[in-house]
Formats: sequence, structure tokens, C-alpha cells
Amino acid sequence: MTISLVSVTQLYPSPQNDVCFLTGTMSLSLEECRDRIRTELDTVVDFWLKHSHDTVHGGFFTCIGRDGTVYDELKYVWLQGRQVWMYCRLYRTMDRFQRPEILEAAKAGGAFLRRFSRVSSSTSQWKCAFCLTRDGKAVKIQRTIFSECFYIMAMDELSRVTGDKDMQVEAEQMMEQLTHWVQVDSSGLGRPKLPGDIPTNSMAVPMMLLCLVHQLTQDRGQEVVQKYRELGRWCVQQILQHIQRDGTAILENVSLNGAELRGCQGRLQNPGHALEAGWFLLQYSAEQGDDELKTTAINKFVELPYQCGWDKEHGGLFYFLDVDGHCPTQLEWSMKLWWPHCEALIAFLMAYSQTKKPELLDRFFHIYEYTFSNFPDAKSGEWFGYLTQDGKVALDFKGGPFKGKNIAMLLLLEEEEGLGACLQWQSVNTMKLWTGPGHGSLWTRDGA
Repeated sequence: MTISLVSVTQLYPSPQNDVCFLTGTMSLSLEECRDRIRTELDTVVDFWLKHSHDTVHGGFFTCIGRDGTVYDELKYVWLQGRQVWMYCRLYRTMDRFQRPEILEAAKAGGAFLRRFSRVSSSTSQWKCAFCLTRDGKAVKIQRTIFSECFYIMAMDELSRVTGDKDMQVEAEQMMEQLTHWVQVDSSGLGRPKLPGDIPTNSMAVPMMLLCLVHQLTQDRGQEVVQKYRELGRWCVQQILQHIQRDGTAILENVSLNGAELRGCQGRLQNPGHALEAGWFLLQYSAEQGDDELKTTAINKFVELPYQCGWDKEHGGLFYFLDVDGHCPTQLEWSMKLWWPHCEALIAFLMAYSQTKKPELLDRFFHIYEYTFSNFPDAKSGEWFGYLTQDGKVALDFKGGPFKGKNIAMLLLLEEEEGLGACLQWQSVNTMKLWTGPGHGSLWTRDGA
């Protein structure tokens, strides 16, 4: 989920052996998108800086109403970790966010996490609570790995901006425990083994682990890269198992050996998750120089979920679908949530940037129009997260147990960087003459 200034050139590469030409209309649209995204990012950052900081007990309020009012003081650990990570990433990679209040907020949030979120037990010192009281007492534990995932992301990113090696070590130690829970023995998660329960490969698990591999290895040197090389490969193979029905569908859950499961669980599709996995795979393929994986990622995890998940009547991406056309059992299946659209925008811009295929840019513009016409709140700032099928606001809060600042801000950060790279290519290709590959002549925009 993370792109540094160094890796932007890998993920949004400049043309070297080919020329990427954009029409005047596309150019204008790209620049308008970049400017709008920059403005939205500033607005969203300001909203959370103003309304979310708990100056008494530390950490961040996450249950925030439309106008910034805190309506519940519970603090959700995975959202605490997301906010620390986001502040650090903004501070580290964008000059205009290198502000003392952002760094201090990240450090304070990290201190709150380290002090309160881990719930030690006889089986593990690494399990994290799902939510805490305002003053840090554990309220609930989930039998999953996701609170821990965002704890790792927070600690690793915080170590990068503070230079605190202990936090990097702590992140890697927790990663070791997560890997053990996923690959070896899940009993530490507290999930009982029941006779009718079928072990499942849920796409969210290898997808998040692949995200963490990227986070922990980025710019860390070959020793750290080598440490996680096999885990990265394993995650990719686990994700690819979700290509089902002879390549015509991405299913959210499959068996451990990659077979389709029976019933609603086996037929479930989550277009947003598939698109998110798509850009994680693109990120990985760019790092590895794997063109075959890049093609699979675009065809199966970017194009396919968009084609099956887009609501042709009202626009927007459905939250859940049933591959056989039955009504999904999830009550919110037809709603339009903010985060699948964020993932789709990142995925299509990255796919376009790595292939120069104009149809991928068309998809980006299509999703962009829906997203920025429906989710941003022009009156109070930040974004609505939950719309009805026909695009009306269903829930007007800006933060809750499953919506924090990270996903919208991640989109805005990634897209500002990616669009900046696209516009840079256009400037190079329309304003400069350069020597074409295998030729001694100068090529202009028109190839003359």
C-alpha cells in the first residue's frame, strides 16, 4: 500500500524505449485531476488534524461525525495504526507536509499504540486488541491479523521518520509472529478448531502480508529484502489461487489448495479487494521485473473486477457480488463504499502508467468522475464513506469502526504522485526532441 519517492519511477515509469503520447484533452484532464486531488488531500489532512487528536490520553479519535464532532470515544487499533502510518508517509515524502505538528502527532500516536494496543497472554505477547477505551483499556480482540498488520505498518514507517531502530525491530518481530500464525499455527489468534469449519484461503490475508513485505523491505537494503523474499513469493501464489472459473472470476475465498468452495462463501466476490490485490501485484511485479505477473494483474485483478463490479445503471462499484448471480447475503452488498473506488483509481492509474494503454486511462477517468462527484463533502470537508446504490449518502459520519483517514488519504497521496509522473512524461514527450530507440535521428511528438 505504500510508494516512496524512489519507487514512484518504478510504478509510474518514464518512457525510455517507447513514447507515450497524450491528447490535449487527456492532458488537461490529467492536470485537472492532479490539482483536484492535491486540494482534496490538503482538505482531508486538515480535517483529521483538527478533529481527531486526543490531547488528554493520546492516540486518535476515529468515530467522528460529519461536522467533526466525536460521537464515540472508542479507539480502533487498526485505525490508530493507519493514522500513524499516514502522517509519517506524508511527512517523509511530501515537502508541504513536513510540518512539526504532523510529526509530533505521529509520534504521539505511536506511543499510544506501543503502550496500550498489545494484549499479552500465555500464548503470545504480540496479539493486539481490536478496540480500546479512550484511556487505552482493551475492549475487544478479533481473531484475525489485521490490527497487527497496521501496527507493523505504523512502527516501520515511524522508525523511518524518527530513526528509531527499536521500532523497526519491533515491526519485524511482529511480522514474524504474523507469518507463523498464517503459515504454521493459527491457534494464537484464539480461533477454535471446529469439525465443520473448512480451512480457507481468504484473499485479504496474503494480500495484506504482501503489502507488509513491501513496507518492510522498501529502501532497507538487500539483507532485509532477502529475509522476506520467499514470503513475498508465497503471498503472490496465494493471491493467484483466487483466479477461478477458467480465469473469468476472482473469488474472495478458496480452499487451501486453491479449489472453489461450496455455498455463499465460495461464490462471494469483492471487487474492491480484487482491485486492491491488483495494484499490490503490479507493485510487486515492477519491483521484480516480472512482465507475466504484470499482465495477469492487469487482466484478472484490475480489468475483470471492474467489468463485473461496475453498476451499469447507477454507476459505481458494488461492494459484494455473487458469481452465479444470486443475491449476496451481505446486507450492504449493493452499497457504494469509498474505499473500493480509491483502490480502483490507484490500480488503473498504475496499470496505465506501466502499459501506456489508453483504455486503462479511460477507465481511470470514468471511475474518477464517479468518485469525485459523490464521496467528497464540499460543506464540511473529508469524504462520505457509505452511499446507497443510487449514490445518495447513507451514513454521513467521517470516521467509524471501519472508516478512518487512511484510505482516502492514501488514494490522494498515491494519485498525486502518479499523476505528477504522468504529466512529467507528457512534458518530456511533447516539449523535447529525443533520439528514438535504434535510430540516429531525432523524433518529435508526431514521429517526423
